[in-house]
Amino acid sequence: MPLRGATPLGDGAVHFSVWAPKPRTIELRLRRGTRTESLPLEPRERGVHEISVNDVPPGAVYFYRLDGERDRPDPVSRWRPEGVHGPTRVVDPTAFRWADAGWAGVATADLVIYELHVGTFSPAGTFDGVIERLPAIRELGATAIELMPVAEFPGGRNWGYDGVSVYAVQSSYGGPEGLRRLVNAAHGAGLSVLLDVVYNHLGPEGNYLAEFAPYFSDRYRTLWGEGFNLDGAGSDAVRDYIAGNAAYWIREYHLDGLRLDAADRIVDLSARHIVEELTAAVHAEGEAAGRRALVIAEIDSNDPRYVRDPRAGGYGCDAHWSDDFHHAVHVALTGERTGYYSDFGGIGPVAKALGERYVHDGGYSPYRDRRHGRPAPGVPTDRFVVAVQNHDQIGNRAAGERLAALVEAAGQRLAAAMLLLSPYVPLLFMGEEHGETNPFQYFVSHGDPELVEAVRAGRRREFAAFGWAGEVPDPQAVSTFEASRPSWERALEPRHARHLALYRDLLRLRREEPALSPGTGDPAVRHDQRAEWLALSRGSGDRRLLALFNFAKAARSIPLDGNWHLVLSTENPAYGGDGDATLDGRQAHLPARSAALLRVEAA
Repeated sequence: MPLRGATPLGDGAVHFSVWAPKPRTIELRLRRGTRTESLPLEPRERGVHEISVNDVPPGAVYFYRLDGERDRPDPVSRWRPEGVHGPTRVVDPTAFRWADAGWAGVATADLVIYELHVGTFSPAGTFDGVIERLPAIRELGATAIELMPVAEFPGGRNWGYDGVSVYAVQSSYGGPEGLRRLVNAAHGAGLSVLLDVVYNHLGPEGNYLAEFAPYFSDRYRTLWGEGFNLDGAGSDAVRDYIAGNAAYWIREYHLDGLRLDAADRIVDLSARHIVEELTAAVHAEGEAAGRRALVIAEIDSNDPRYVRDPRAGGYGCDAHWSDDFHHAVHVALTGERTGYYSDFGGIGPVAKALGERYVHDGGYSPYRDRRHGRPAPGVPTDRFVVAVQNHDQIGNRAAGERLAALVEAAGQRLAAAMLLLSPYVPLLFMGEEHGETNPFQYFVSHGDPELVEAVRAGRRREFAAFGWAGEVPDPQAVSTFEASRPSWERALEPRHARHLALYRDLLRLRREEPALSPGTGDPAVRHDQRAEWLALSRGSGDRRLLALFNFAKAARSIPLDGNWHLVLSTENPAYGGDGDATLDGRQAHLPARSAALLRVEAA
């Protein structure tokens, strides 16, 4: 893909290249000490302008001046320490001393993803603050961390989905060097690093791309703003911009993969969808580096095309987020039936999510008032990432309540077992492992008062459909951001420490038991809708395991089909429960709101 941005050539020379067919003229405004030098760029084919300049050190500050009157940041800015309205700085990607030469990444089936928000994860709110907690994440049993978006956004408080400079690393988090330090340290600790990236839209504040070129479509809009121009006039360069950005994260930051935000909201009518194109670019970049590079799509469409091989008409992603699992488990635990939760209820949807990938696989969705999804027969289970808590499902509640605020401790333990004994790739949200009770709320720090008010009004409208009452926390308030920090000291309290012990033991079993690995055959599921229990069989022969889940608020006896012994019960007092499940002949007796894992007894 064409080289854009400011690229060091060695010996102090830097090549500047920008796609800018809209301005009549474009100049490089380069700061040299106390003076600013103005250098006209040379026009090339198809709207590209270039110039090579000597004696430009790393960190040098520059703008592009459009039509002799407007100074704008480089669309391929690598560093924007003065914010989204400020200039760009030159970065030398070869200067960092990597220590991960032997790192090959983690296979999809071995992923246990730990999602975190850099700004709230530590008191420092930086990449270095994340590094301090890497040992705890590894000790828990996670194998990868997933960072919410880090592309430069307005101010210092944001989820990251308002980023406007997709190549620049958020300055308040530590900028390019901070991210490199984190990835280097994570690999040293045996952890992959995945990054959430946003290609369905850009944020509104500080977004100057349209002044350079037709980056945005005049035909499509997303829920969050203009969509990229991926299939209209001039779209080749836009596609290069996006696919090149995906490859850039793998190449220059040694990242192990990307999570594509709302991938099914990216409108592209080209013969080759941009998701397929960027996935191929990421895979090629990883292969060239001798390590795995994964692409995980977030989709709501229940479309297995995203994870099917391109030779079979798919897009080739390694996995996709599957929300049906979350919604089914959440409703079975909480009883909530508003908004999109109205499509779920009881144990039947949970059983279907476990056994057939999707709950909605082509049938009618009352919430949508139309058919939704399609079946995914034969798609390996390691192609699906599931969660019982994530940033969306917590933070997009009116008050940002975590599961700990909605269900009792036994229900939280049952949810943990559902997640970590499922046949899919599990994702945990920061603090979930110890039963964190602090909320995770939506926050921004925009500089435009009208935009701030629009965000406030939009949040209120969004929650009206769910019927959630009460005051919505002000997204712009510092207090909303501060309230969203996990309390790591809480994990030392006895009740929370016992919850943490359950997560650690369940994750240890996932490592030790081959039958619990995703992608190892189709799971067998049986359930009793009225009695509110279900059974999930994994493996075969003398390695066969049976996971039992009782969602009822009373004890239940579940029939067994052989001789078994108990491996784990979520109601063990060591985890905060009132007493283990028991086995009696051909029955298992589970306490209310509990799960148990059994292993078949060898003949």
